[in-house]
Amino acid sequence: MQTVYVLSGPAGIGKSTTSRALVNALKNSAYISGDHISHMHVNGRKKPWESKDELSLIWNNILSLTENFVTNGVDVVVDYVTFPEDVLWLKDKLAEFNVNVVYVVLWTDIETLLKRDQLRKKEHQMGERCPILMEEFNKSGLDAKHLLDTSKKSAEDLEQVIEEIMNNNQFRLD
Repeated sequence: MQTVYVLSGPAGIGKSTTSRALVNALKNSAYISGDHISHMHVNGRKKPWESKDELSLIWNNILSLTENFVTNGVDVVVDYVTFPEDVLWLKDKLAEFNVNVVYVVLWTDIETLLKRDQLRKKEHQMGERCPILMEEFNKSGLDAKHLLDTSKKSAEDLEQVIEEIMNNNQFRLD
């Protein structure tokens, strides 16, 4: 049975770093970057947080790729800002594929998040978007069992974080 891992959290939390490490730890896996999917739409693209149509297009593309991979026996790691309603929609759409869906929201305190954002290349920094997304997660009805606190974690702890994501059943959507 394939597993679809959805790694989420506010901008700058370490989703991409953690997702790439996870995909490399799996034997047969694919990496889907929601940001890359979003940027495939070039002319006429709107910011996904400002357009339901744009967000729907992104999620339908993520779904299509995920279906193709799981049909071919490949585990999938989705790296994108994903709220509970999005991951439940994805799980529902994947029901016929009999896959495990793991939903992990990387989390930290606001000070650590802003420090991490400042370590990114200038063109990748999200600035004020970081605390806005934290607040959106807080208001989203997110079940705390999906939170993985990385406040005291560094790059040296990445292997431990990956082990927890892969082995902690609390992150599974049942």
